[in-house]
Parts: sequence; C-alpha cells; structure tokens
Amino acid sequence: MNYRLVAIEVGDLLKYDTSVNQINRIGQAILGIKQESFVNDSITSLRARTVHDWILSLAKNKMESTKRTALLISFCRQICPDEHIEALEKILENAGLNSSAINKELLSEFMSRSYHPEIIKHAKKLFLQGHYFHAIFEACKVYNKLVQSKSVSPKDGQALMLDVWGADNGVLKITPCQTETDKNTQNGIKFLSAGLMQAIRNPTAHEPAIDWPINKQDCLDLLGFVSYLFRQLDSSVYVKV
Repeated sequence: MNYRLVAIEVGDLLKYDTSVNQINRIGQAILGIKQESFVNDSITSLRARTVHDWILSLAKNKMESTKRTALLISFCRQICPDEHIEALEKILENAGLNSSAINKELLSEFMSRSYHPEIIKHAKKLFLQGHYFHAIFEACKVYNKLVQSKSVSPKDGQALMLDVWGADNGVLKITPCQTETDKNTQNGIKFLSAGLMQAIRNPTAHEPAIDWPINKQDCLDLLGFVSYLFRQLDSSVYVKV
C-alpha cells in the first residue's frame, strides 16, 4: 500500500477542518508512537503536514500489518469531520484498505469480551466505526438513565449514584446490608458508579471528542467496567426507604 499517497490525500482533505494540536492529541492517543518529520515541499499547510507525518510515522513503525491498518483507519476517522467521512473512505478504499475486513476483526475483539447487552446495543456500532469517545459516552448515558429509572430518582450523575446506591439510605440494594461485608460491597458499587460519572461521563459530556481522545484499548477496558456495573444494576432490588 502507498502510505505516502494516503498521507498526502488525507492531509489535503482535512487541511481546513481541525487544528494541529487536535491532530497531535489524537495521534498520540490512538497511534501510541513517536511522531517523526518527513520532508515534502509540496505540502504547504501545517495541518496537512502534521497528518502526513503521523501517517508516515505509523508506516515506518514495525508492527503486524493488520494492526497498522486498523490504527491508520481509526486515526483517520477520528480526525475526520462527519461531512468528509465519505471522501475519506474513498481515499482508503482506493489505497487498497479493506475496511470491512478490519471491522470484522474489531467485531471479533469486541464480542469476545462478553459485554452486557446494553453495551452491545449502544456501543458496538460506534466502536466498529472507531468512535471510541462516543462509545464510552453512550454507555455511560444509558447506565445513568437506567439507574434513574429503576431507582425512580430525578437526580443525575454523581449525585444520583451517591444517593441511590448507599448502604444506609439507598433504594437500590445488591446485598442485605446487614453485615460489615454487605455494607462495604454495597458502598463499593456506590463509589464505583459515582466515579464513573465523575471521571468518565462528565468529561465526555463537556469536552469535544477531538480534545479528549480515547484509544481502542482504553475504550474496551472502560466498556468492561460499565458492563460490570450494568450487571450489578440487573441484580439489584428496589427497596423503598
């Protein structure tokens, strides 16, 4: 595959639509490699040059070819606005990149985690498209909504979790909350749920995706964490206080 041509064409496509800092943040988060500089006097746009250097740095890096292709597709999709996705996909296809084959591999990796059905329903498509930020955001939103529904609470986010999961006054119980171990387990779910809202849901709700990139491995791990909380919610019992 001609990585140099892909680097030039993708850079030219996106040279007006993002910032150098944003491209670099996504490159560091998604690719996880050191960016090198590759001189090309025909590229005058700093944004296009930055895209060009990241793609050629990836091409130079030693790794399994399927992994390199998946990283390239993910990087390009993450820096590309929705209105240019069709043009981007055409560039990748013309270069011989088999997006469907990559998606098949990603699907296998995703499904092998045995996620909760709500994760599969709301995050799978976004994950396969390389939208890791939005996959996490959707999972968190759905967890928050279902906790609200089961607890019949108007509260939201961290305040909701601290209120409804508590061992003393919470209405959602996963243990009898009689022994010290019962209470510790119950409060553990409370703090894990509140932490999810504070550390993951809130940043994804208030920060643009391009400014807060999430790589594939972190996405898979975070979805596993949310999946665990969904299963605790399923097993919980509503106890009116």
